[in-house]
Amino acid sequence: MNLSGDAGRPDPAEIARAAGREAGVAPEFLGSYVLAQLDVIRTGRRLRAAELAEHGLSGARAAEHGIALRGLVDLYLSATWRLWRELPVTSGSGSTLRAAGLGVLRAADDAVAAAAEGFERAHLTVARRQEAERLEFFDDLLSGGGGLADLVARGERLGLTLAGRHQVVLVAEPGAGEPVRSAGSEVDRIVARAAAPAASLTVTRGRRLVAVTGVADGQEARRVADALAGALGSGPGTAEMRRVAVGRAYMGPNGVRRSYDEATAALDVAIRLSLADPVVDAADLLVYQVLLRDRAAISDLVNSLLTPLTQARGGAGPLLGTLEAYFASGRVAASAARQLHLSVRAVTYHLARVAKLTDKDPSDPEDALTLHVAVLGARLLDWPATPLEPA
Repeated sequence: MNLSGDAGRPDPAEIARAAGREAGVAPEFLGSYVLAQLDVIRTGRRLRAAELAEHGLSGARAAEHGIALRGLVDLYLSATWRLWRELPVTSGSGSTLRAAGLGVLRAADDAVAAAAEGFERAHLTVARRQEAERLEFFDDLLSGGGGLADLVARGERLGLTLAGRHQVVLVAEPGAGEPVRSAGSEVDRIVARAAAPAASLTVTRGRRLVAVTGVADGQEARRVADALAGALGSGPGTAEMRRVAVGRAYMGPNGVRRSYDEATAALDVAIRLSLADPVVDAADLLVYQVLLRDRAAISDLVNSLLTPLTQARGGAGPLLGTLEAYFASGRVAASAARQLHLSVRAVTYHLARVAKLTDKDPSDPEDALTLHVAVLGARLLDWPATPLEPA
């Protein structure tokens, strides 16, 4: 295959600029790709190690500049087809043309692979750096370190305006698997889409994913929680449920800390009570948090009121289960029996045993309130499986 004289040769710089315009990426990320391809066509050689290393560096720089991998690949492929289209071929056999075409495609494949490898390495480094920056900011936010002005400035750099109202969504990682990572991952995009138009920030803290979202219409946090529950396989009945908790909305940096504390407490309650719903709202669990604030008092109530149930045949467990179903059904024995898959007679027998052992009648409104609080406390303290702390 022959090329016409120098005057007819394509301009490498113009090809790079045209490819850059089409891909929407600066042409300098091509490096010497066009010149190397021209030499490949003339000689049939492979790209040299130094050239591949250059493309790897170009890919890394693209990642650091926030350029998408798709755009980078588009830049290289646009330059390839423009170069091939503009080559002034004057003669050559079919086999010669095929060899030249294969050489160009092979060089393009090698160059794109090197650029993508460099991009992925740098992208991982950038993501880790962003994750570390987010985690440091969030730790300082929770501890109050760095001063208010510094926190506000750093928050704005991360896209979070701390002057407004915010809510925290907390996702617990089940088991001992790899925790969900946030920065640069699909999780970021899930949270951003669900929170829009409000700003959001995600960070992995310990083995928990934390999402902070601004408040515009008041439903952002719930949308984020539902989206994360769906995406991370948190549905009821899954082998290991990832529980998601939502704190209430508060103003300013202190508000973020308060919402985080509420979400943490709600998550703890949901795990202790084995709640069926993977998504829990702190506002719906306030009564449990009130109980947990005075552990000594609730332990004393459980100990003094429910310890006699251990004298029953089979221990306290069956009677506690009956009380729980009875209160959950609005103190209707027939409904509790259906829930427990027992006869109504068996349920009423259990309730009579409770009344005899505790001297509190579950059918009496005042006694029922005391028993209900004690049963909730027992669940929160995991009694009787876990012995009560001594007073």
